[in-house]
Amino acid sequence: MQSKKNLILILASIGTFVEALDIAIINLTIPSIQSQFNISSNSVQWLQTLYVLFFGGFLIIGGKLSDQLGRKKIFIIGGLIFMLTSLGAGISTSFQTLAIFRALQGLGAAFIMPSALSIVTHTFQKDQERNRALGIFSAFAAIGSGSGLSFGGIISTYLSWHWVFLINVPILFITIILSYKFLPSDIKNNNRESADTLSGILLVLGLLLLTYGTHEFIHIQEKPFLIIGSLIVSVSLLLAFIYRLKNISNPLIDLKLFSHPSLVTSNLAFFSLGAFFISFLFLISLMLQKDMGYSAANSGLMLVPFSILSALIAKFVLPNVSKKLNSVQIGLVGWSFMLSGALCLIFAISFHHPVVLVLIGAACISGIGMTLCFTSLSVLGIRDVEPKQYGVASSLTSTSYFLGAGIGLSFMTLMTQFFPSDWAVSNLSVSILFIYGFIAVIFLLYFIIKEQKAMRTSIHY
Repeated sequence: MQSKKNLILILASIGTFVEALDIAIINLTIPSIQSQFNISSNSVQWLQTLYVLFFGGFLIIGGKLSDQLGRKKIFIIGGLIFMLTSLGAGISTSFQTLAIFRALQGLGAAFIMPSALSIVTHTFQKDQERNRALGIFSAFAAIGSGSGLSFGGIISTYLSWHWVFLINVPILFITIILSYKFLPSDIKNNNRESADTLSGILLVLGLLLLTYGTHEFIHIQEKPFLIIGSLIVSVSLLLAFIYRLKNISNPLIDLKLFSHPSLVTSNLAFFSLGAFFISFLFLISLMLQKDMGYSAANSGLMLVPFSILSALIAKFVLPNVSKKLNSVQIGLVGWSFMLSGALCLIFAISFHHPVVLVLIGAACISGIGMTLCFTSLSVLGIRDVEPKQYGVASSLTSTSYFLGAGIGLSFMTLMTQFFPSDWAVSNLSVSILFIYGFIAVIFLLYFIIKEQKAMRTSIHY
């Protein structure tokens, strides 16, 4: 029985590993894609932005469909979408086609992530084994994000950028076959309600237009009506999204969830984490290749030890730390490493990119900090939520992460366009990373202070 549970955990974790891997794996392939399609770095950034916005925008719908149609069914459907769109991206012959398949990859990932998490939480129902399983599941996601850079650089150099997408096809094909055979059958749900797909569409379109307006704001004198119009329409769509949440019987997001301070704090910190980590992935690839002159393969090989470090932290360090610190404290430790990594990168830029400082910064961020932050914030997000709402709550925190990623990366790109010199771009980018991390630390510290006050008040009465 336990071996079957472990197999289910592995299959669900592989699903989330692949979708997290694909966030990072594209970064070191950017120069190759730019060269083939003759596009700018500002244009190629849309491959990342479209993925994370479609992922984040449709995550909660994926969670709802998982609850209503069955977690096994949605997991397999999501895997099929991701596999087929990976194939399409890998054989794309134009940037526009690649961008479309990249966006649809995000849709497939939005089905995989919540259904995989739901499979884990329903398979492991005792508190202790569930926490252990969630730790392993979250660690797979963190390791996928951390190792993507390494794999991307090596694959794009020795095989070509097409294979960062094509490699998903055999992995997902095997995972889908095994999932069909070994995942427990879905229990028939006779009380099916609408998944509120319209709200999800309003959210994605609103955020896409907001991201476009932010990204292109520097060109407002050249196309003022298009940029201002996109911002006005984006605000209108997002206001319509909020209105629907307040006024329909079965909204995409139950606003009552936000009565839990732990969930609110987790979402705010996750938003900052997405902005920080995705911006870091984009920045480190440019720093290693453009500023320091390393090839994609050498850049990837330099980052391999941090993928291993992330796995070791998840396997050996995190379980022991979890016995001594709660999720908020672990989050603060993780963010301390993230901020330390950003400081190392700031010093590295100031001293002409000594490789040791750059690698120490990368180790602090992708090797240690990301694993601690992602896992601790995932646990914090469902800490005070009723078990029946785990799926939506977890989807909500993941949504915050990916929306933060899309908006944070676009904001950083916009700011750097005002100061186009290489030195200014690098310094400003890393400084913005540090600000993202500092904001997250403020959220967590505020939560601790508020929780301590509540405890003192309850003891007093």
